[in-house]
Amino acid sequence: MRAARSGVRRVVLVEGRLSPPLEKIRAMALGASIPVERRPRPELDRMVGGRHQGVVAWIVRSPPMGLEELLESEPPPGLLLAFDQVTDVGNLAAALRSAAAFGAEGVILPRRGSAGLGAMVHRRSAGAVEHLRWVQVVNLARALRRLREGGFWVVGLEPSGPPLWESIDLRQRLVLVLGSEDRGLRRLIRESCDVCAGIPTPGPVGSLNVSVACGVALYEVMRQRRLNRVEV
Repeated sequence: MRAARSGVRRVVLVEGRLSPPLEKIRAMALGASIPVERRPRPELDRMVGGRHQGVVAWIVRSPPMGLEELLESEPPPGLLLAFDQVTDVGNLAAALRSAAAFGAEGVILPRRGSAGLGAMVHRRSAGAVEHLRWVQVVNLARALRRLREGGFWVVGLEPSGPPLWESIDLRQRLVLVLGSEDRGLRRLIRESCDVCAGIPTPGPVGSLNVSVACGVALYEVMRQRRLNRVEV
């Protein structure tokens, strides 16, 4: 109900006694003149095709922004994520949830060779998509170069790179670039970054799931910025 980039058109709540969170949703919807319906739980099960928490909402999503529109948007974004051919819906959804939790303002996805921000990603990200400005680009390498021209420091995550928390200043306007689990960042994408850095894993597993790596990297961004209180 607090999502900024979509309009809620209809809310359906499960029949029976409502929990306090569902009562709050009902009150917020009615206060915003959004129609509220009550339906049996099996009907909500059919609506979503899986598990839910007793509420289903119909929304009208905003279309993707253009890259130039993102660069000129207000307030100016200080932290963006870019994904290079991340095709797993669950990984992308989990990464976007971390992005929203740690204060990223936008996400950049290739139009081809990547999971899109469809209904499944929206649901599995627990609505995090709606708190992010998002852009789809034809050529990710070209988009990264344009972001560098626009004043962003572009950091690619690569297991073989120097440790993220020892050598990289993450306090400036920043784009974090994450690649697919099987291939990592493509060569042209690596070459379009200012620098590549890794997340050391001293255990027997040599690399992290892309969504986990995203969360770790974003936490380090937040840590550096809070310690130094640098405005971006």
